[in-house]
Amino acid sequence: MRADRLLSMMLLLQSHGKLSARTLSKRLEVSTRTVMRDVAALSATGVPVYTERGPNGGIALLPDFRTDVTGLTAEESKALFVLLTDRAHADLGLAPALRSALRKVMAALPENHRGQAEATSRLVLVDPARWRGRRAPAPDALAPVQEAVFTGRRLHLRYRDGKGALTTRTTDPHGLVNKAGTWYLVASHRGAHRLFRLDRVLSATVLDQQAQRSPHELADLWDQLRKRVDEAPAPLLATAAVRRTILPRFLVFHAPDLDGDPEDLDEDRALVRLRFRAVPMATTLLSFGADVEVLDPPELRTELAARAAAVTELYRTDRPPPAS
Repeated sequence: MRADRLLSMMLLLQSHGKLSARTLSKRLEVSTRTVMRDVAALSATGVPVYTERGPNGGIALLPDFRTDVTGLTAEESKALFVLLTDRAHADLGLAPALRSALRKVMAALPENHRGQAEATSRLVLVDPARWRGRRAPAPDALAPVQEAVFTGRRLHLRYRDGKGALTTRTTDPHGLVNKAGTWYLVASHRGAHRLFRLDRVLSATVLDQQAQRSPHELADLWDQLRKRVDEAPAPLLATAAVRRTILPRFLVFHAPDLDGDPEDLDEDRALVRLRFRAVPMATTLLSFGADVEVLDPPELRTELAARAAAVTELYRTDRPPPAS
């Protein structure tokens, strides 16, 4: 473990130049006393590390002590630093290993690639956990939005919100998030942090104005905005009779909506309670066809019946085929 920490310290100093013992102790998650012992150990092995006292002092390597990774292009270097969210790595117990690996890669990158890679790591996130729904195709607005994010300029959006209303917003972009293949812009509008789904952007114009960057990290902003979606109230309680043959698949698909464990209804079916934010969001139950029957509430049964009738009408055998 100490050998890995010594290597991490050396690469941190190589990447950032002079650092204080306090900064190194925070980065390496050890005490300042341990940092000083590690400095002595590095020096004893021949690494040209030195310390300076005083207000502007710190710990540093001699300037010529550098290594480069050869063969990496600028685009390849940037690609390495498009990161998964910390939450995903924490779930796997890999967050410390990831931070250590990236420190090593960053330190070893050629100097002319390092700035772009570091910017990419701060400005783009990938969250692999999917919200319900199919993956959206890459939106047309992605290119100008990406330009605004990377150049730090304001962005004017024509946007259709979740209720279908058309709005225009002038935003301060903070970063991009790819959640299970769907792109989102994290930006500020009128001082409030907001989430904009890029496939709802009708047009995006990069303005010749400097954006006001948030002092918070993109990962922290995303975590706040994601929680707003995940924890939004779901006042519509629905009960459904689900055939046991498809129950496992149904429970996986509707895991976020479950309100308690399934109960026995009869020999062939289980009673399942679910919560939704509104009737339109519950219409996904229709995708299970006759294997799922909504028992309550009446307004959801009415909506599902209307949609099923429309599909039946569309596929009537005596209906004349559409004109070619």
